[in-house]
Amino acid sequence: MCIRDRNNDTRRRRARNSPEGILKGQLDRCSRENDLPTALRLYEAAISPASPVPLSVSHYNCLLYLCSNAASSSPDAAQRGFDIFARMEADGVQPNEATLTIVARLAAARRDPAMAFSIVRRMATAGTAPHLRSYGPAVFAYCDAGDADGATEVEAHMDASGVVPEEPELAALLRVNSARGRADQVYRLLHRARVLLRQVGDATAQLVESWFASDAASEAGLDDWDATKVKEGACNGGGGWHGQGWLGKGQWSVGRSEMDKDGTCQRCGERLVCIDIDPSETQSFAESVAQIAIKRDVNFRKFQEWLQRHGPFDAVIDAANVGLYNRNGFIFAEVNRVVKSIQRITKSEKLPLIILHMNRANDGPAKQPQNQKLLESWQRAGALYATPPGSNDDWYWLYAAVRCRSLLVTNDEMRDHLFQLLGTSFFPRWKEKHQVCLSLQK
Repeated sequence: MCIRDRNNDTRRRRARNSPEGILKGQLDRCSRENDLPTALRLYEAAISPASPVPLSVSHYNCLLYLCSNAASSSPDAAQRGFDIFARMEADGVQPNEATLTIVARLAAARRDPAMAFSIVRRMATAGTAPHLRSYGPAVFAYCDAGDADGATEVEAHMDASGVVPEEPELAALLRVNSARGRADQVYRLLHRARVLLRQVGDATAQLVESWFASDAASEAGLDDWDATKVKEGACNGGGGWHGQGWLGKGQWSVGRSEMDKDGTCQRCGERLVCIDIDPSETQSFAESVAQIAIKRDVNFRKFQEWLQRHGPFDAVIDAANVGLYNRNGFIFAEVNRVVKSIQRITKSEKLPLIILHMNRANDGPAKQPQNQKLLESWQRAGALYATPPGSNDDWYWLYAAVRCRSLLVTNDEMRDHLFQLLGTSFFPRWKEKHQVCLSLQK
């Protein structure tokens, strides 16, 4: 061990054994056990004048998290959370995105959507980028309160911040607008869900069914419309969407069905249309991914050169996502199972590209003999790329999959990429064609 490593270990040991470090360990244990009473006792002891312990943002976040977990069933827990947050601000401890998201959850638990939304706006004003989880409390609180206008305002703020809603948020917005009979908003949200979601769960499907079975839906359409505009809109929308709103009045015929192997509906006899992705769109998208990645990662050009030499690949595996799937630790055998499965599907002897962070390729389970053999075999085949320290491996596997026009094996919804790359509907369509989600059986 070098002197620098020994010094780092010494510093870490001192930090763990300091009053702040001991308190952090105790609070982490409370968090794992969801033990709010003990955490509050530790907090009171830490702020007592007799034996004060300096509290950091991580201490406060742990305490606030526990309060938010109990807030929906305990008004006292919510109030304690707000009291702790007030103490945090009084002490001059700067909250981060996680802190403010938890405070927004506390506000939502108190059925105060306006406060939850104000927390997100405060975050954006302070230069802290809100995440999807930051908006969730305000969206759901407004929807639960039946305030469709408030929920739509939050959605607009999300769009302005480049944050893309997922099924839970879209379902909540659909629910509140359907209940209010706001046909135009329902139309907009249904098409937004069509673009953004690969599939929906049963609860969302029931929401859609309820809308089309409602009186508001039967009265929503136009009696007279411009057939030329409808035809032009359908052509511009890829053949299946005209964008002219609801056409015609009357009761909808609503029912569930199945598609046969050719994509034909067993109920109405219509066949689903496959919308091709233009190669020029794919190339443009790959270039945009590379441009963004290069700005953030000085090592990315080396990967582009490596991919040019070793590619193309039939599939790209997000190995971190696969190896950690429903596990407490990284399992190389699971990655290898997916590698073998991809080879069977593609009927190719060439291995898929395995993207893995260098730390996982060198440390921990990677040092076990059987895993070392796997890694060596992947390296010999030119199928393993270990992303260097400080690099975001997401950009590597996304770029490789787009550049090679290959399958991408990951359960990652890529929400962080969406807000930067989605200027059109291309990315959701690309995911539909190329993303393979994972379901491993033990």
